This record gives sequence, C-alpha cells and structure tokens, in this order.
Amino acid sequence: MAIPDYQTLMLPVLAIAAEGETRVPLAAEKIADRLGLTEDEREEMLPSGKQRLLHNRVHWAKFYMSKAGLIDSPKRGVFVISPAGRQMLTSNPSRIDVETLKRIPAFAEFYSTSTTSTDNAIPVATPSTSDATPEEQIDAAHAVLTAALKADLLQRILDQSPFFFERLIVDLLVAMGYGGSHEDAARQLGKSGDGGIDGVIDEDRLGLDRIYVQAKRYAVGSSVGRPEVQGFVGSLVGRGASKGVFVTTSAFSKQAIDYARGLQQRVILIDGPQFTELMIEFGVGVRTSRAIEVKRVDEDFFADEA
Repeated sequence: MAIPDYQTLMLPVLAIAAEGETRVPLAAEKIADRLGLTEDEREEMLPSGKQRLLHNRVHWAKFYMSKAGLIDSPKRGVFVISPAGRQMLTSNPSRIDVETLKRIPAFAEFYSTSTTSTDNAIPVATPSTSDATPEEQIDAAHAVLTAALKADLLQRILDQSPFFFERLIVDLLVAMGYGGSHEDAARQLGKSGDGGIDGVIDEDRLGLDRIYVQAKRYAVGSSVGRPEVQGFVGSLVGRGASKGVFVTTSAFSKQAIDYARGLQQRVILIDGPQFTELMIEFGVGVRTSRAIEVKRVDEDFFADEA
C-alpha cells in the first residue's frame, strides 16, 4: 500500500505518543507494522535520498502537532502526548489534519506566519500542498525545474552545429575526469578519420587506456538503431579497442540497447536525457542561479551537559 501522507499520519502518531515517550524511528516502525508495510515501503527514500519517506512524514506530523500543543518533547529526540493531546483523543476524532489544528489558536498563529509569502516567492508545481511535507515539496519543485532545464539544454544543443556537439562531449568528459587536460582531449576528439569513430580520449591522465567516442546529433523523437551501434563496434574491433562511448541527443532503439548489453567490448550508450543529466551533474553548460540552504536544529548543541 502507499505510505499515507503526513496529515493522515497525525492521528496514528498522536495515539502512539499516548502510549508513552517515543522517538520518530520507533513511532515509524509501529506505524509500519500496523499498516502492514512491506520492507521496500519501509525503506523508501525521499527523492533527495536524504531520509526515509515514512520517517519524514512521521516527523512532520509530530512537528505540526507539537506546534498545536498536542505533543510535548521532554528531552532531546523524544516526544509524548500532552494533556491537550489526550483531551483531543477523548473526543474520538476520525482524523486530525492541518484544518483541525488551525482551530487551535497557537497553531493558527504559527501556520499563518510560516506560510506568509515573501517578495521573492515564486509559484512552482508541487504535489498537493496540503498533503506533501516541506521536503517533498522542495524535491517536487526541484524535479520540475530540472526537467525543464534538461529539455532546454537538448534544444540548445540541437540548435548548434555538429562540431559544437563534439566539443561539448569533450567538455563533459574532461569535467568527469577523462582526457587529462582539455587541450589533449580536444586534439584527439573529432580527428580520428574513421567513419565509425568520431574521436578518442584518454581514460586517465597518463594515457594508459583509451576510450573511443561516436556522436550522433539526432532530433528528439528519432532513435539510433542497432546498425549504427554495430558499425561503431566494428570500428572498435578494427582498432583492437575494448571501450567505447556512443552519445546521441535522441534515444537508442531497444534492439540497439540489447545488442550493446551482449557485447564483449565495454560500450556505453548515452542518450539525450542522460547526457543532459550528466551536464547538470558536472556543471557543463549550466550555472547555479539560486541556492537554497535548508538548516536543521543541531541536537548535540542543545544536549544536556554531562
């Protein structure tokens, strides 16, 4: 089953807090047991890979209820139900969510302050904001912006010349640590003269091994088929080479992918989306326009002195 959103988890978290002092990991484990979550569901991570999804949602359920005075934190990392929380449970609510908490003055003031727009705020596409935790909203917004950036990068590449694409491959491979220096890599790429190979680049700074490169700047919607990959592999065999990278701005057909997987030679196929993803990861053709630093409370700083 899908992991419930953090608002749906508020009532179960409060019920667990009523059983005695607990921590987020313990509460998450109890909830997972009661919901019958699979091992994969228990280990599911946020898109950022920084935290388990269930733990994140339990944390925010607990956090919002603490702001409403339903949960107390007697010591670091520990929480328990408050008298107001017990009173809430005695009313046998079928659900506790943000709208429920807004009826509590302390939470209403907190919520109003925390959701006030700033002059620099910009609208972004997010999952249902009433159900998504702040981290999920940040991850969703980042995914939308990254997808738009990748599409823009592909179009920009297609608007340039084939020579620009070859130079771009040089920039990326050097940024990834191949080729030694940009000058050495640039001298060799695009000067092979072999119809099936567009260039060769050193795998390391000492030039102990070489990687052969083929570049195909195809429009989005087309695909590189098995015959083109076979031609590239034939050129590798003719040179006694065992490593090659085939880069395209479009995609590879299933037949081409299956063929490459069964080769004795190590041939890596990089399609348009993967190529732009690598450009973003290694900072080629992109720059940071805005950085948001998210900080958390340093629990050790506030720990009781021995």
